Amino acid sequence: MTSHDRGTPRSLKQLESLESMEGIVKAEHSVPSSHSLLHRLPKGALIHAVYPGVLVAVTIALASSWLSQHYGAPVMLFALLFGMAFHFLHEEGRCVAGIEFSSRTILRIGVALLGVRITAGEIASLGVVPVFMVIAGVATTILVGILLSRLLGLKPLFGVLSGGAVAICGASAALAIASVLPQREEGERDTILTVVAITALSTLAMILYPVFVGAIGLDDTRAGIFLGGTIHDVAQVVGAGYMVSVEAGDVATYVKLLRVAMLLPVVFCIAFVVSRTSGGKAAGGARLVPMFLVGFATLVAVNSFGLLSPPVIDAATDVSRWCLVTAIAALGMKTSFGDLASAGWRPVGLMLAETLWIAALVLISVGLLI
Repeated sequence: MTSHDRGTPRSLKQLESLESMEGIVKAEHSVPSSHSLLHRLPKGALIHAVYPGVLVAVTIALASSWLSQHYGAPVMLFALLFGMAFHFLHEEGRCVAGIEFSSRTILRIGVALLGVRITAGEIASLGVVPVFMVIAGVATTILVGILLSRLLGLKPLFGVLSGGAVAICGASAALAIASVLPQREEGERDTILTVVAITALSTLAMILYPVFVGAIGLDDTRAGIFLGGTIHDVAQVVGAGYMVSVEAGDVATYVKLLRVAMLLPVVFCIAFVVSRTSGGKAAGGARLVPMFLVGFATLVAVNSFGLLSPPVIDAATDVSRWCLVTAIAALGMKTSFGDLASAGWRPVGLMLAETLWIAALVLISVGLLI
């Protein structure tokens, strides 16, 4: 045992082995003083280690939300850009552990809480055709992502990440899928690049798709199914749907929630495949069934039985949103503009092709089957 190890409390040494803290190589070891309150609290050493970085990520999230509310731009994009501007905080020092904690544990809490937005009744109310349409769209978009990534000279894992983000629920799906993929050198860069591109494409779709459905003469129900089945992020789906009509907005929201419900089986399948190909463990030593997915499924079931009151659902949705924005800020701090620029045009081209694919598939389904 080295002198460094002898001077480090066991709780802090365990910190670096936690699945939520994977990748910490430059975290500065610091322990609370014997006179501080944290020294007497359970997990006080952990709190002392992560709170500076978490505070920075939360501050960026607050600033991003304020700017989003006042200027109408996507909050995720603000959080990413501000986070990348503070990339130096992740290079060394007291903030590293908290930034890692925010990008892993807080992220997974946010994804788990997405379950309060879905009920089995809402899914059943859509009928059979939209369900099969969504399943086909998710499955084929991920497969298209894998195939095109090979043709473009990209890693198949990037095709899984981008295809899942396009097919399910944009940035939230990208974060959830990235959390169970094998840890690799370019993994963080790929996640950030996916979130940036998905946010931009989703914003463009929110503007262009309502004009498109009006131009081709879709009624409100078909327009809602198309918008909910193709636009990436939930917020943009809601915005686009209610631009057309109230009925289109309601239908678009339900279809989008059905796509969000696919997050659980897709991420579970990815985690299962990863565990099979990496000696029984998912990314970074994660469990075969990550606990955040168990939480997601539990909340869907509880909400389906009507056990959650509207104020509780609203509160959990707000907490989920804040967790995801905080995680995005932390991911931004882990990535530099130079890393993104080095990726080239191929990843963006891949996500554009995936977006066009799911739009064509849903449009054909709307025209022929509904």
